[in-house]
Amino acid sequence: MPLDAATTAFLTEMAASGAKPIHESTPEEVRALGSMLADLYGPGPEVAQIADHTVSTPTGDFPVRVMFPENPRGILIYYHGGGWVIGALDEYNTLGRKLATQTGCTVVLPAYRLAPEHRYPTAADDAYAALEWVAAHAAELGGGDLPIIVAGDSAGGNLAAVTARRARDRRGPQIAMQVLVYPVTDADFDRPTYHLPENQLLLSRDGMIWFWDHYLPDPARRTEPDAAPLRAENLAGLPPTFMLLAEYDVLRDEGEAYAARLQEAGVPIETNVYEGQMHAFFTLVHFPASAQAISDIAAAIDTHVFASTA
Repeated sequence: MPLDAATTAFLTEMAASGAKPIHESTPEEVRALGSMLADLYGPGPEVAQIADHTVSTPTGDFPVRVMFPENPRGILIYYHGGGWVIGALDEYNTLGRKLATQTGCTVVLPAYRLAPEHRYPTAADDAYAALEWVAAHAAELGGGDLPIIVAGDSAGGNLAAVTARRARDRRGPQIAMQVLVYPVTDADFDRPTYHLPENQLLLSRDGMIWFWDHYLPDPARRTEPDAAPLRAENLAGLPPTFMLLAEYDVLRDEGEAYAARLQEAGVPIETNVYEGQMHAFFTLVHFPASAQAISDIAAAIDTHVFASTA
């Protein structure tokens, strides 16, 4: 189906603003755009409490923001997107509030360190450190026996997938479920959806190349599983997965490929492709499709995590 009306109107406004394409911009310019978009989202629903903390690692510290619903029943770690280059806590406040109130989970937003100031594997290491921090502070986050869910969009989906596999391999904290929103799972820019003209929208093929060049400049290392989860040899034993993809997205093929690999490995996997939507629709929380996707995530969490306790 064609792009929906909300997306078309948004892209028209973006074109009129004169904003440069991502690949023609500096990281600072793209970060400023992300901050500007956050002004469109509104404050979001009320939550019971918000607290900021710091996670310390051997190579440096990074902040996390915690959003508590009333009577948390789980802990959802949400890794923001932005090609490992952009994204800030304040830009995800509204989404975090919506996820907390609709899922009933305490939402933890890690502000992992960004490239090019901190290149691969810093973001992946910070993402796993956030999981370990959550496990160590579970009692403060709602209860020591609450299930932990990892989630994220785009580069954040990449980090959620990497974190889930690392937890399996390192016998780390148990993860009950992963929610992957149009995740980056590979660095192959010649997949068919990368070349479709109708997919060159807010995120384009050139834009993804730009992000990878900042995050991991050495192409030879982009096949490492901690960079490209699709390249992992073994995906068996990963947690149940809910994957959300957009019809008009250069990343759709690699998302579908990762879903197929998970299914082949025996991982319970549900995939929704949102028709008429582009990459980034989920975090544009003023879009109707974003509201639908958040509701779908809450329903999937009910099914895969809480059905046995309902």
